[in-house]
Amino acid sequence: MTATIVYDPLIPVSLLIVVAIIALIALILAILRGLNGWPLRGLAAAVVLGALANPSYQQEDRAPLSDIVLLVEDESASGRLGNRAAQTENAANALAAQIMARPNTELRRVTVPDGAGDAGTEVMAAITEALAEEPRARVAGILALSDGRVHDADLPIDLPAPMHLLMTGTEADWDRRLTVRNAPAFAIIGEPVTLTLRIDDLGAAPAGETLAPLDISIDGEPAQTFRIPIGQDLELPITLPHGGRNVIRFSLPEAEGELTDRNNSALIQMNGVRDRLRVLLVSGEPHPGGRTWRNLLKSDSSVDLVHFTILRPPEKQDGVPVTELSLIAFPTRELFMEKIDDFDLIIFDRYQRRGILPALYLDNVANYVRQGGAVLVAAGPDYASADSLYRSPLSTILPATPTARVLEEPFRPLVTDLGDRHPVTTDLPDNGDWGRWLRQIDVTETNGNVVMEGIDGRPLLILDRVEEGRVALLASDHAWLWSRGYEGGGPQLELLRRLAHWMMKEPELEEEALTATAEGQTMRIIRRTLEGNVPPVAVTAPDGTTSEVEMGETSAGQFEGTYQGPEIGLYRLENEDQTAVIGLGPAAPREFVETIASADALAPAVDALRGGVVRLEDGLPRLRNVRAGRPAAGRGWVGLTPRGAYETRDIRQTPILPGWLVLFLSAGLITAAWLREGRR
Repeated sequence: MTATIVYDPLIPVSLLIVVAIIALIALILAILRGLNGWPLRGLAAAVVLGALANPSYQQEDRAPLSDIVLLVEDESASGRLGNRAAQTENAANALAAQIMARPNTELRRVTVPDGAGDAGTEVMAAITEALAEEPRARVAGILALSDGRVHDADLPIDLPAPMHLLMTGTEADWDRRLTVRNAPAFAIIGEPVTLTLRIDDLGAAPAGETLAPLDISIDGEPAQTFRIPIGQDLELPITLPHGGRNVIRFSLPEAEGELTDRNNSALIQMNGVRDRLRVLLVSGEPHPGGRTWRNLLKSDSSVDLVHFTILRPPEKQDGVPVTELSLIAFPTRELFMEKIDDFDLIIFDRYQRRGILPALYLDNVANYVRQGGAVLVAAGPDYASADSLYRSPLSTILPATPTARVLEEPFRPLVTDLGDRHPVTTDLPDNGDWGRWLRQIDVTETNGNVVMEGIDGRPLLILDRVEEGRVALLASDHAWLWSRGYEGGGPQLELLRRLAHWMMKEPELEEEALTATAEGQTMRIIRRTLEGNVPPVAVTAPDGTTSEVEMGETSAGQFEGTYQGPEIGLYRLENEDQTAVIGLGPAAPREFVETIASADALAPAVDALRGGVVRLEDGLPRLRNVRAGRPAAGRGWVGLTPRGAYETRDIRQTPILPGWLVLFLSAGLITAAWLREGRR
């Protein structure tokens, strides 16, 4: 039970002050005029002013409330290194026993796991959430068991009670860390890109070691080992071997005594792109479709086009001296013997043998394909003639044999069932509403994949692989009708663009491919194939365990599945003869960037709340009571501030100046003053 005097003015305080000033002035005037009743008048004014202030005698029935102590336990990844987990558990249990033994004290235990994604250790956010659920007037202190590696230390906490860091880890801890910087998302194939590598020994590292072995592996291939200086930046040039995603893994073997090997490796994923695609286009004669090929290839800024059109074949005799012709001589030897390997694609557009390219040169083109080059033949009536390219050394690589028939009748190109699954022809826009073509060269399929058909189901577009290279045959020279909008036109630009890029081995157009994309620890596996179904994909985790992922068909020729990776690292995928690698998780997990215990991050918050930092390896500190605002830590002890919070159960108020008493006193004093002054 407590008692106090409280005031609840009947008028605003400012008005009450004005009334008091007026009363004081009147009293002074009474004194100056010599009125001997001024003391009585002053007492009457005081009674009236006291009544306006409305004082009351208040009695409260209070019940004391217990103090609350927050015990925060860091269970993040860095908090489990070495013996830190055991330190945290033992200290938490011992402190909990001490706190529960204190009178009028309650304990709240808060655990801090790893942050979502790669957010790191969010101790301050956990404390803020815990404080939001408790009356702050009852919180007597915060005891944080952590290694101090906190990633939200700048989050402010407003609390009149102290906060202490009881730091896990030991002064003898040391760790070796690998860092890779300046890794771009894209790099040009065949050109080196420079990465910055650094190996650091943190903490109480053993002296004398200046070099560390570094293993470098690309796409899961056998690693190469190099000796790298410790504590220095190293500029390392890397050349990507192929287009698409390249996964580069840098790793250090675990050293004896270091805290963890989780920061001994780094996964870098870069997409390889071609700087320029060089295309050689040879037109056998001028025709309406020649401009179509040129417009397509010139519209792509990444394509360097070399285009020759044969305007004056050797058999043409018109009497014009060669020295007076303004034509460029066809550099056949330079193109087809010396620089043929510089081209990514060679296109023969309605070309026929006229003695310009000897058999030796065409044989060199066939060898160019077998060694990884690409040849596209856009056939017209020339392909069915006696001078056809098929009747040359190129016959060994061409996918279809001409029957010498040229079919001059309208037809609508159609995508075959196999073409529905092939990336070159799948999902072409407005399928079924395309305009007709007017000519097709009759060929007999010998090998390859027929992805489009024409008159009576005859092969129209055939794609084939020849050893390391690729060959395509378009058995019509009327694709240009689509670009002119004949009968509504068709997807000529998209079809020819896909065809050219498939031949130049763009990864996204591979008909047999296994790829994966990652979002956090979730992997989306994509399998493209010309087959009707695929077996499960075998996924090998970083620890060597293998799992199978069932694949479901999401569209024609494409199967997908999802896999939840249990840990950060490099995963290998296998499905039939297709393989792929992908890295899950961040290249450098935030929890393992800094692993040596340190109070630097939390020191500002601890100091602001007048707390202290204690190493648990030096022993568990004692708990003491300290007053608010006083230093709350010392040698071997940390302090808690008893808050003295209470709950008010009942309030009783008794007016000190009831109305009848005010009326009686004021009237009596005024009357007495009047009588005294009247007798004078």
